[in-house]
Amino acid sequence: MAADEPLVLGIETSCDETGVGIVRGTTLLADAVASSVDTHARFGGVVPEIASRAHLEAMVPTIERALKQAGVSARDLDGIAVTSGPGLAGALLVGVSAAKAYAYALGKPLYGVNHLASHICVDQLEHGPLPEPTMALLVSGGHSSLLLAPDITSDVRPLGATIDDAAGEAFDKIARVLNLGFPGGPVIDRLAKEGDPKSIAFPRGLTGPRDAPYDFSFSGLKTSVARWIEAKRAAGEEVPVRDVAASFQEAVVDVLTRKAVRACKDEGVDHLMIGGGVAANSRLRALAQERCERAGIRLRVPRPGLCTDNGAMVAALGAEMVARNRRPSDLELSADSSLPVTEPHVPGVQHGHGHAHDHDHVHEISKDNLYS
Repeated sequence: MAADEPLVLGIETSCDETGVGIVRGTTLLADAVASSVDTHARFGGVVPEIASRAHLEAMVPTIERALKQAGVSARDLDGIAVTSGPGLAGALLVGVSAAKAYAYALGKPLYGVNHLASHICVDQLEHGPLPEPTMALLVSGGHSSLLLAPDITSDVRPLGATIDDAAGEAFDKIARVLNLGFPGGPVIDRLAKEGDPKSIAFPRGLTGPRDAPYDFSFSGLKTSVARWIEAKRAAGEEVPVRDVAASFQEAVVDVLTRKAVRACKDEGVDHLMIGGGVAANSRLRALAQERCERAGIRLRVPRPGLCTDNGAMVAALGAEMVARNRRPSDLELSADSSLPVTEPHVPGVQHGHGHAHDHDHVHEISKDNLYS
């Protein structure tokens, strides 16, 4: 870690977790998270208004905690990065507003970055600089995507994506049918280890010869599993929960890994990065490793804590933006719930000279009121 590497604070509020991370270059200094998942659990899913309120309450304490953990002052920062999309509009707005306030008062450049590109960039914190191009499989509650990134700061190309339910969404819905609570991913992963993945032949969506080679569909699988469970219950038979969990999970990870390896081969890329919340799934990791080794592909997967939404991933992408001299965002930056992955960050409008915005107008009294 070199002292001249960019020191960046990242804020993530796209869904139900308030994440604040601080990195210097590709070195993680702090990763503070405040989760509201327990509050949402009784509703069986994330309630946007509750998530927004939780972010508002957690923001300042989480930023303070991250600065303390990193052992740095807010004045030492070289930039503030924030997820500006995609995600829940109200939740994003809290993070973007906080980032703009800190950037303005501290006189630091602001970088509005893409949530999905951040999930790719976080791997730099664990395995070093990303290869170029990077092939990434992103799987979470809202996204299942295959992406090729020649340059994570400016060039991310979608090869395929879900046409209906994302993988994580399917996990949550099947967990609900099995009365396993929310979120569904961790509990299904745990129960599947005690079940037989070959016991029930659930369908593999979009795997036919005429189907889109890199797109995903889990809606049909979800419906098939739900009907299978309903038929068992209607017949008065006990549902073999562990076998259902194992067979369902196997159907999901089989499709994900099969298409990802195919994309690597087709594009001539000798490595695969997997990110997003579902990347914490133990069977996905194991099967991906097995298939990548067989195909001569190097697998990069961050540790589970960096796969779920966090501020470290946003800070990692922000630091890369600073290192590559990408143009900062304007203070007029807005939250964009449908920000396309082809836009890794939202640059400001270039004025006559210098950066997109000038901080000389920041009042000293504002700076003095900030945490040192």
